[in-house]
Order: sequence, then structure tokens, then C-alpha cells
Amino acid sequence: MNDVAPLSLHEESVRPEWVDFNGHMNLAYYVLAFDHATDRFLHHVGLGEAYMRATGRSIFVLETHVVYRREMQAHDPMRFTTQLLGHDAKRIQFIHHMYHAREGHLSAANEIMGLHVDLGTRRAAPFPQTVMDTLARLLAQHRRLPLPPEAGRVITLDRRGGRGVPGNSVTNR
Repeated sequence: MNDVAPLSLHEESVRPEWVDFNGHMNLAYYVLAFDHATDRFLHHVGLGEAYMRATGRSIFVLETHVVYRREMQAHDPMRFTTQLLGHDAKRIQFIHHMYHAREGHLSAANEIMGLHVDLGTRRAAPFPQTVMDTLARLLAQHRRLPLPPEAGRVITLDRRGGRGVPGNSVTNR
């Protein structure tokens, strides 16, 4: 397994039908493109479609955050990187960064928390040891990277701490 940090496993281009009336890629298609990158990442760590078919287990997304930095337009080439942020016996946390593949600027980031689920019971299930070993090796490499500023974010109007929503006491990292 090549665990160069961060991973670079996916590229694609903005399809014209993904562009909205504002002349840029619609937010739904950012999520779709990030989902394509997620599929590549899950395959890389042994949790892809073949794993699901063989074991009856898969990853369900519990939470996702998208941070938008710069627009993407029709036909723009996209390059994705993926950094594993952490995992436990049943969950996996990672972040994708979407770059304009030709110009190099960051367009968006997508942080994801996934849960390993037994599809027969629709309940959380522990990862098999082989997957735990793979994730541990990958995390050892990715912990050497700085924590991306897009990771661990919350939505708030007040950047000093969660005063944007009444009753919110969560603060930014």
C-alpha cells in the first residue's frame, strides 16, 4: 500500500451539467465529486464495494462538512487529496481537499465521519483486524501532516466561539 501523505487517489473534471445558474459548480455536485473521492479512499483502505459484497458490511456517513474556497466552472480539472484524521473500532474520520488541477488553488474541502455498519442488522460493527491494521499504518503516516484548518470546523457567525446559534457552546479548534 502506498500511503504517501496525503493520498492522491482521484481526479475528474467539472461536467457542464453540474454548473448552476450562477455559472459555477453547484454545491450538490461538489458533494458528488467528494463522494467519488471517498469511494477511491475506501477502496484504498480495503473498505470499498468488493469488501461490502464479500462481508455484508460497509461505511455509512454520519456527518460531513464542506468548506468552499474558490469556484469551479465547467470543464475545470479537479484533483483530490485525502488525509486520514483518525479512527476507532467502528468509525473513521478523514478529509478531502479539492484543488483546481491546472491552476493548483484549493477549491473546497470535505471532512467526513463514517461508521462501519453490518448491512444485515443495520447496526454499527467493529472493523475487522485487517482493516484496523491498514488504518493504523495509514494514520501513522498521516499524523505527520499538520491538521488542516478546514478540519473540525463548526458553523457559527462568531469566529471567537459558538455564539452564532443560541445555546451553542462549541468553539472552533
